[in-house]
Amino acid sequence: DILRNGFEQRVIPLRNDYQGYAVATLIRKKAQQNSAKAVFYLHGFNDYFFQTEMADRFNSRGYNFYAVDLRKYGRSYLPHQKFNDIRNLKAYYEEILASLTIIRTEGNAETILLGHSTGGLILTLFAKDHPDSDLYDGLMLNSPFFDFNLSPLTKKLLPIVSFIGKFIPNITVSGGFSEKYGESIHKDYFGEWNYNLKWKPNVPPKVNLGWIRAVKKAQNQLKRSFHILKPVLIMHSGKSVIDINDQQQVTSGDAILNVNDIKRIARNIKGSTETVAIDGGLHDLILSQKQAREEVYAAMFSWLSKNKL
Repeated sequence: DILRNGFEQRVIPLRNDYQGYAVATLIRKKAQQNSAKAVFYLHGFNDYFFQTEMADRFNSRGYNFYAVDLRKYGRSYLPHQKFNDIRNLKAYYEEILASLTIIRTEGNAETILLGHSTGGLILTLFAKDHPDSDLYDGLMLNSPFFDFNLSPLTKKLLPIVSFIGKFIPNITVSGGFSEKYGESIHKDYFGEWNYNLKWKPNVPPKVNLGWIRAVKKAQNQLKRSFHILKPVLIMHSGKSVIDINDQQQVTSGDAILNVNDIKRIARNIKGSTETVAIDGGLHDLILSQKQAREEVYAAMFSWLSKNKL
């Protein structure tokens, strides 16, 4: 794989979609000792897998680590495609199921799902729709994208935007993300992480109305109580950023989502759930400054131990 250092990749051909040929890319790094336990990571919007420290942490605890770059993201992007675009989040089940099947066939008897932001929304929906699946054994969520972080008035307009997106899906609008978050994490600005700015730019490409409709439809399915039969860990920052121009806030809070939305929807998940707030955590908690991300790893490994996973 492009990350080298023991990382390997496997291209997964997918069925043609509305833009034609599509692929996903499964990345893995095996633990040094033989292991039958695995973690499967799903990235967020405007993102791809590059978080090598996270993989190494799981490897050191005896977990084989896997991640997938979804179609039209990162390693899986093809020239005829629009970055990040999708019409139905459940279309991603194809690469998720293919990846989890490969993970099982490689000798892993236990697999923990781990999703960040939009990846957390997708995996929550996947777990809800596959309650009895033997392909996974638990779910960890890192700042899941359970709701749009918009003003109350704009939120009221979303159903109209979603409805329009059904008929005119290719109209593009700004994603509404400030470049301040990207600048807070990339090493060329104020952060400590190195990644491909073409695949994860500070200002994301405009999104299609069809994408907004896909996300909104998925979020709507989580508005009422639902059961997930496997253990669930929900993690989020201790606070959201109020002033995006305040550097101290941006480097110590969630600059993308409203943490109150995460807490509200998390209460709809019935079953064995645990919710943890990380003081000083960024939107991608494992990219936070060292003290906060150590708390993230401590929370994840404690939860795994308590649930014997």
